Amino acid sequence: MDAVDATGHRCDGRLLALNSFENRVYQVGQEDGPALIAKFYRPARWSDAAILEEHAFTHALAAAEIPAVPPLVIGGQTLFSHDGYRFALFERRGGRAPELDDPAVLEWIGRFIGRIHAVGAAQPFAHRLTLDIATWGEAPRDFVLAGNFVPPELLAPYTVAVNRALDAVRAAFERAGDVRALRLHGDCHPGNIMWTDAGPHFVDLDDCCNGPAIQDLWMLLGGDRDEMRGKLLDVLAGYEDFMPFDVRELHLIEPLRTLRLIHYSAWLARRWDDPAFPAAFPWFGTHAYWQEQITTLHDQCERMAGPTLWQGNA
Repeated sequence: MDAVDATGHRCDGRLLALNSFENRVYQVGQEDGPALIAKFYRPARWSDAAILEEHAFTHALAAAEIPAVPPLVIGGQTLFSHDGYRFALFERRGGRAPELDDPAVLEWIGRFIGRIHAVGAAQPFAHRLTLDIATWGEAPRDFVLAGNFVPPELLAPYTVAVNRALDAVRAAFERAGDVRALRLHGDCHPGNIMWTDAGPHFVDLDDCCNGPAIQDLWMLLGGDRDEMRGKLLDVLAGYEDFMPFDVRELHLIEPLRTLRLIHYSAWLARRWDDPAFPAAFPWFGTHAYWQEQITTLHDQCERMAGPTLWQGNA
């Protein structure tokens, strides 16, 4: 509250911690005005330049009338510091989870993702990460294997599984060819899309990055193969109103899912000294968790070797 007060927004004492593990996020009541969202960035994760690129991208989206939630500009600044912690303030915008079984909802979301990508294609990020195999797969694998997180009896099977999976990821990226990288939301899962009667708005661009367009689409596609294909067609019906879609990127859906699995294990491992993580993820590090990872990675190898959602369909 002292940090928020220092920006000129006087708190009224109401404070609600919101569900966020990477950063610390609070809903803060104001003496004069609606509640704000205060986002305190995890120390040392991003450089100031990387955070400011996120802010600039979100403001560019808002300026294009795309429903993203940009940080407040106060005294010409969006990034502030208090007692060594960097933070930003945002308007509070509520909503509910989107109905991803509704074709009209998927098409609506697709239109806005297409518009996000049209802005994102204008120039790349200079200070943020690029979604590639080295950053999302090899480095996380190496961290996990070097950190004694895997039970000794499963270390060899996990090593085989993760290396086999990364080989399959590389082969799939080669099949896709030189697909275009653009600025992305980066973590466009349903929890980061808030739905209202006026449609969707997109929150939490903390993981925005350079990468292939399909990264912002595949997490909307649940169900079996036929369901995924139908949902993708619905999303693309809106997406292609604003951006062309390169069908070669369909080769990357299962590889990107695989990289996310590998990255997730390393994310938990890297944060294990944060007391919030053992409390929230007590199953991490157990025999059952790593056995499931081994099985899932082998399953992903089979998926990556199979046809894309377009192949084998009439």
